[in-house]
Amino acid sequence: MRQIVTRAVASDTIIDIFSAAGLAKPEISIFSEEFLAEVSQLPQKNLALEVLRKLLNDEIKARSRRNVVQSRHFSEMLVATIRRYQNRSIESVQVIQEMIELAREMREATRRGENLGLTEDEVAFYDALEVNDSAVRVLGDEVLKAIARDLVDAVRRNVTIDWTERDSVKAKMRSIIKRLLRKHGYPPDKQQQATETVISQAETLCRDWAA
Repeated sequence: MRQIVTRAVASDTIIDIFSAAGLAKPEISIFSEEFLAEVSQLPQKNLALEVLRKLLNDEIKARSRRNVVQSRHFSEMLVATIRRYQNRSIESVQVIQEMIELAREMREATRRGENLGLTEDEVAFYDALEVNDSAVRVLGDEVLKAIARDLVDAVRRNVTIDWTERDSVKAKMRSIIKRLLRKHGYPPDKQQQATETVISQAETLCRDWAA
């Protein structure tokens, strides 16, 4: 059995929560249905809750290095669920089920790039376009995908190692982003927010891209 060691929330003692729960270490990035079913059926609900929280937190942390919008969205969902549990608004069985649904949503988000025909980087910029906003949604997937691809290309060509520390370079980047949004008919009243989110996404990826 492969195992990982982590700290149990309820104790200062370091324990192997997967071993204690009688579980093999899962493939964290996938959250297979078999594993989720196994966790949901654990008689020790506190351990099931801790296993899921550990995996979800790790996955959110990993996504924060690639996709700003996704990591923010999933973090807010997890925090809200845990807060409701701590406030005794929901029982352990319900919080476990909500965490399982969140794990499934993360799994589906991982597959979105393949479904959309976009690379991982393009998906990150696609998400940065506030695609769930009704005013933006009317543009349609093909236009939004075209914007995402253009943004990846434009940011890659203009990013430099120290661009986040130079106001003039950052201003140029904002100008390029706004010009692309206007070119594709992005809603004018949504452009400022989208530009800032795209800038934040570019900052997240710039270490890999900067020449």
